[in-house]
Amino acid sequence: MSRPLPSHGLLDRVLPILFPAMLFLLLNGCASVSYYGQLASGQLQLLRAREPVEKVIADPARDAKLRSHLAQSQKARTFASKHLHLPDNQSYRLYADIGRPFVVWNVFATAEFSLSPQNHCFPIAGCVAYRGYYSQSAARGEAALQQLRGMDVSIGGVEAYSTLGWFNDPILNSMMGWGDERLATLIFHELAHQRFYVQDDTEFNESFATFVEQEGTRQWRAFRGLPAENDSRLKQRDQFIQLILDTRARLEKLYAQPLPAGQMRERKAAEFEQFRRDYRVVRDSQWAGDKRYDAWVNAPLNNARLLPFGLYDQWVPAFAALFRQVGGDWVRFYAEVEKLGDLPTVQRKAALKKLAGS
Repeated sequence: MSRPLPSHGLLDRVLPILFPAMLFLLLNGCASVSYYGQLASGQLQLLRAREPVEKVIADPARDAKLRSHLAQSQKARTFASKHLHLPDNQSYRLYADIGRPFVVWNVFATAEFSLSPQNHCFPIAGCVAYRGYYSQSAARGEAALQQLRGMDVSIGGVEAYSTLGWFNDPILNSMMGWGDERLATLIFHELAHQRFYVQDDTEFNESFATFVEQEGTRQWRAFRGLPAENDSRLKQRDQFIQLILDTRARLEKLYAQPLPAGQMRERKAAEFEQFRRDYRVVRDSQWAGDKRYDAWVNAPLNNARLLPFGLYDQWVPAFAALFRQVGGDWVRFYAEVEKLGDLPTVQRKAALKKLAGS
């Protein structure tokens, strides 16, 4: 059932009460007041910036490209609920211009010789493998502190996130730069988080949402009579991710060895160079020299830069297999996903591994 959108006046009355209460709950943890303060103020800014998409589309004074983009987004939004059985509420039927290219910047950190992320725990979302900041400078400050502690660190800008149904999430200006189809995929992904979410299991949540995004996009194209997405581009993406996952696997074996720190660093650097060599071989022999991933590959590499790939993609094959098992029935699929989510962590991972191998 959709929740009514509060007026700005009601928001102004409710939020001064709501956010101190949220902060009181959050600050019972071990994180700093300043960190949770920026979370509250950032979310407040986002909520206050919301306006109905229909209002923007109907306003001839607004940018014509924006209005057209939003009009297309609403077709995808309707498709998400009617055909993908994702939540039917006011999320992504609102728009907010927050005046920056990303809504948050996530800081990932690992120990120098580990691929286990530094987790951060929150009362609602549970434990996640990153820390989010509404300011890029604040994210850089956190990254610098982690680097001083000897950690491998990476910062990633995020176009959108889900409040898991606690608020009606808007389409953001940060979501608008990738074309109509990319905006649709973001909507599918974020609504999937609202559809189902397991505390303390980032790999499960992100892989589930990524599968819904990918399959939803395939069906969205078919619904509009468009051909399937370019197979060569999909193959390149999958091959690139596999190169990264293979590198992760080699590094995990390396870090399990009882080597002196200096030798470990040398072999770690050698593994990253091996990844670059493997990438160039695949690029030149199979992709006709397509250099779309060159900038990412040639930038400085560390453990933290590899984290999002394992987190966002690890169980996508398992969810794809589950979707096939239920004959592509979204309602049955979500029911089976919920059963997986209810399992204890060890059993859940075992079930996912079994599905991925099927």
